[in-house]
Amino acid sequence: MWTRRSVAGALAATLAAPALAKQPRPSRLFFDSLSFLPEDMREIQGAGLGGMIADVSDLIEVRGADGVPRYSRNFAANDPAIDKAVERLRKSPYAYLARKGSEIGTRPGCAVFLQFQSTEMVERDLSRFAYFHGKGLRVLQFTHHNDTLFAGGALETRQTGLTPLGIEGLAEMNRLRILPDVSHGSVPTMLEAAERSKTPIALSHGAVRAIVDHPRCAPDEVIRAIARRGGVMGIFMMSFWLTRRNPPTVADYVAQIRHVVQVGGIDAVGVANDFPMAGQANLVKLHNDNGAGVKEYLGWWRALRGQGVPGFDWTPEHVVIPALNRIDRMARIARALEADGFRPREVDKIMGGNWKRLLTDVLG
Repeated sequence: MWTRRSVAGALAATLAAPALAKQPRPSRLFFDSLSFLPEDMREIQGAGLGGMIADVSDLIEVRGADGVPRYSRNFAANDPAIDKAVERLRKSPYAYLARKGSEIGTRPGCAVFLQFQSTEMVERDLSRFAYFHGKGLRVLQFTHHNDTLFAGGALETRQTGLTPLGIEGLAEMNRLRILPDVSHGSVPTMLEAAERSKTPIALSHGAVRAIVDHPRCAPDEVIRAIARRGGVMGIFMMSFWLTRRNPPTVADYVAQIRHVVQVGGIDAVGVANDFPMAGQANLVKLHNDNGAGVKEYLGWWRALRGQGVPGFDWTPEHVVIPALNRIDRMARIARALEADGFRPREVDKIMGGNWKRLLTDVLG
């Protein structure tokens, strides 16, 4: 059973490190299942990553008559975006474009698997799956918060699942060996994808609904469905979906991981980020003052509350776990898991082994 004391003790000796200090290569694989290519690619080395899923999609903000911001990832923006990411990786000594899970650890640096956080750039043209796969895309999310042509999103007043086009798209992902990602999807989307997919699926970044009752978080039936097929769920760093307690702590993060293990097994969970590699930038500038930093989210939050979207009837008080909003979060999480009683082999799986296994199963 985890305790705040045990996790705090594991972190007490760790002092703030310079953001780009070279970290010794960890003996175990550290894999981040959702982050972004940093402006300074040395940060990948500073984070100690041996693998990552990198969202390389580009988006434009669209506001409807209700004034609520939504984000579109169309073809015109994302065709050049993936090319730019591939070129950056080609030039970097710190990371390389990975096309198969079996490539993790075969070269110096971090194996990077490219992801789009939506299917919007496909539009209705299913040939674009193969087109983007040829450019290096290996993980694809059906939707980001809102409904798309392919699937229902989590943050809608009416929950829907895969559309007929989405069922065709899933079959094409399976054929090409693109990993289907149900993050940000509705519960029907997540359950249908798990049932219909011929390969395991991923929830690359999310949280547990049994701990925070919100549609962005996955209920136990989804965790079980993903785990039953050999998939993996990454627990991310956005703290208002990890705990309602204030201040949020590393113990709250460990509690999320432990819940997934209890429901889906030790092979079903990993570590995600969903912030820039060095941390949520505004909170870093504010020295992780959550009271000030959360204000940038409140306009969006209240707008969704006004729309009647479930889960927004309370107001968040924090954005990050301060001890993890930093570049060395992976090492800190590993130490916290060990202090909480996870065995070394279990920590190996959580910190990266599960993602390597899944990506090898699906991509080769």
